[in-house]
Amino acid sequence: MITNDATLLKVKHEVLYEVAKLAYEGRLDDERDNLPYKMVPGPQPFFRCCIYREREVIRQRIRLAEGKAPGTEDDGNVVQIINSACEGCPISRYVVTDNCQKCMGRACQQACRFGAISMGRDKSYIDPSKCKECGQCAKACPYNAIADLMRPCIKSCPVGAISVAENGTGIAVIDKDKCIDCGSCIHKCPFGAIGSKSYIVDIINDMRAGKKVFAMFAPATYGQFGADITMASWRTAMKKIGFYDAVDVGLGADMTAMAEAKEWMEAKAEGRKKTTSCCPAFKLLVEKHFPELADRVSETVSPMCAVSRYIKENYEDAVTVFIGPCIGKKAESAAGEKESADYALTYGEIRAMLRAKDVKLEPEAEDNDQSTLFGKKFANAGGVTAAVLESMKELGCEDEVKVCKCDGIEECKKALTLMKFNRFQDDFMEGMACEGGCVGGPSRHRDPNMAMRDRKTALDNSTDINITENLEKQGADKIDMVRD
Repeated sequence: MITNDATLLKVKHEVLYEVAKLAYEGRLDDERDNLPYKMVPGPQPFFRCCIYREREVIRQRIRLAEGKAPGTEDDGNVVQIINSACEGCPISRYVVTDNCQKCMGRACQQACRFGAISMGRDKSYIDPSKCKECGQCAKACPYNAIADLMRPCIKSCPVGAISVAENGTGIAVIDKDKCIDCGSCIHKCPFGAIGSKSYIVDIINDMRAGKKVFAMFAPATYGQFGADITMASWRTAMKKIGFYDAVDVGLGADMTAMAEAKEWMEAKAEGRKKTTSCCPAFKLLVEKHFPELADRVSETVSPMCAVSRYIKENYEDAVTVFIGPCIGKKAESAAGEKESADYALTYGEIRAMLRAKDVKLEPEAEDNDQSTLFGKKFANAGGVTAAVLESMKELGCEDEVKVCKCDGIEECKKALTLMKFNRFQDDFMEGMACEGGCVGGPSRHRDPNMAMRDRKTALDNSTDINITENLEKQGADKIDMVRD
């Protein structure tokens, strides 16, 4: 979902920019408390009821930009509710509208098995304390007078992790034991009341301290900023804003594909079914909602972790930062996997850093292609499967392999349910939480149709080399690829 920067994303992006700018200048501690007044000078509010509420939203977003929870309590989750921005959507899901004719048939009342509906003076009434949100009343009403007002955040969550606070405030609540950090809710809330922690301040502080901070760009980056913006373009820009160097995570995709190929070949010989492990939201889906299938998830580390290990093998004190469209990578980097990425940023966050240093991406010819086409296409739905099958082929495996390529959480849930009850027919499963793959991630930079068009052009200009050759060429064939 691409929203309008002039409304929802304006405040978020401006806060990230202002925080990044102050952090680079070393003035954040001195200017933090003044920033809400600078951004909302008053006397008239821009979007909300009053300037005081808008300033509180800014304060809470500043805390998120610093990697903190927006309020005083932190449950450790990456995705957080910004309480001051939550408009308190209707607590009751089903509401009787003015279309109600208070008809004699009373179909809604007859359909309700919980005694939640009574007849008022002008129309029927649903008692929220008795309503079980089954929806039978809405189905029964001949006038379509009962509206289903499910909150956008609750409706968007594929794992039922969002509910309404029981304290009567109407504020949304995220259950961290269910949340898989997919980020769907962040971009579906029409009030911008859900956000994720950012680590731009920590990263900038590491740069200012003289540490070797490496940027690692997701394979989804190809085409997101135009067909002529290459990894060389990013490498140049990153060095201008303080990074030591930049690496294509497509190399990590090649590393992961080769490691998973060996794993799949062994599993097939033993009659075991396995799933991929590169998508963090998919991994959390298994861990939190299908724990009995945890041993089916590949033991191979993700491309992000693979490249981080590759960099740290060559630079002992390196700080590694993943950059891409994925909210879940923030949770993965914070999970403490051995030698994985230290931080993860979204495209919006790296844009804020570029803007803070007044640096623009410029077209540049690629002079150091680090990944194969298979590694670059890892970000597309089905791309992981194609890369693993290619690796199996290069390893000499000629067995026929059937792979279920799950495109989105709902397809993943169906396949995992079949696997849970031993009804899964294929040999292996590719799990991608975002529809379309990583290129369809919630924090993508552009409209997917434009990005895919430019992505195709960018990939058509890439060097074609096989995975085995590339790993040997990059010196990446000896890195430990097993999860900690």
